[in-house]
Amino acid sequence: MNHMPCEGRRQSRTRVKVCGITRAEDALCAAGLGVDALGFVFFSASPRYITPLAAAAIIRGLPPFVSAVGLFVNATQQEIDAVLDVCPLDVLQMHGDETPAFCAAQSRRVIKAVAVREAADILRIADFDCAVLLDAKAPPGVYGGTGQVFDWALVEGLQHAHPLLLAGGLDADNVSRALAVRQWDALDVSSGVEISPGIKDDGKLRQFMAAIEAVTATASDGVMD
Repeated sequence: MNHMPCEGRRQSRTRVKVCGITRAEDALCAAGLGVDALGFVFFSASPRYITPLAAAAIIRGLPPFVSAVGLFVNATQQEIDAVLDVCPLDVLQMHGDETPAFCAAQSRRVIKAVAVREAADILRIADFDCAVLLDAKAPPGVYGGTGQVFDWALVEGLQHAHPLLLAGGLDADNVSRALAVRQWDALDVSSGVEISPGIKDDGKLRQFMAAIEAVTATASDGVMD
């Protein structure tokens, strides 16, 4: 089934997910600034790793309508189910070599990350019947959170039947350029709003959201003129 936007209603602002949350104060700051989703990394090799119990405690303290996203890398179904038994996740984000069938079999909505360096990498998204997050291809063994940016011109005219999200090196300085490339369903930021891996900076968070709001305001002025 194709993903079709609701006629007559324009999304007022590109949705934002802040990934790599490890502290309750960072989660509440992001939520207070209007962030739509928070990401929790359940990949033990990541410097942003959080235990399911710690993530669950943070999620229970969130205000309503802020989505909790669990990030997994080549996890088994048993490992994912064990996290879900503890942690009330709304969405699963798959960052490894998960197959389309594995993604389709999940009990939650899925976002499949696709690493991009060249045009051939884009072809992979057609295999996935779910939302796709386009991220910069990292060195072997590293899955996201590197602060690297890929060539956004590669995806300017990209079409997919489900939402398309952008990640990889986003920050307050380049987010306006990212939004000028195309209309994204959501942006996913991590290192661009951090002091160190897993530790967010409230000033950088504010600047990032303000930059998005500025683009939105400019676009609205253009529509009204």
